[in-house]
Amino acid sequence: MNQLRLEADESTAKVEELQAKVKALEQENLAKEQEITSLSHKNGLLEGDNEKMDTTIKDLKKAADEGLQHGTHNETLQRRLQLLEEEAEEADKTLREANEKLRQTDVKAGHFERKVQALENERDQWEGKYEEMSKKYQALQKELEDLQAEIGNI
Repeated sequence: MNQLRLEADESTAKVEELQAKVKALEQENLAKEQEITSLSHKNGLLEGDNEKMDTTIKDLKKAADEGLQHGTHNETLQRRLQLLEEEAEEADKTLREANEKLRQTDVKAGHFERKVQALENERDQWEGKYEEMSKKYQALQKELEDLQAEIGNI
């Protein structure tokens, strides 16, 4: 009977520990979701900047074509175009890095969701075992009381 009590206490402790783990993982998952939202927003801003830069590059290329007769002006526009292309390449690089971070975060989020699911399943199993042991304990307790009553009647 003491062993049943010990097992019940251990099961209760294990359930509390697993609930704490689940809560920690849920908080971590929420932080990852917030990071995903932040990266998605940053990605949107970078895409907008990239589109603006692409438009600027097209405009500058058109102006360069129209200004061939203006040598000095054309050289200035070419330098400006080169700078904008470098900025566009840097923005593309930043966008690729942000997309990679987003992908990695999605992978991590999936991993943690699976981990949470596994812990919830384990918790459910422990709760089932706890309920089963509790029922056995109650049945044994009733059997003990019946036996004591029977002995008392003798």
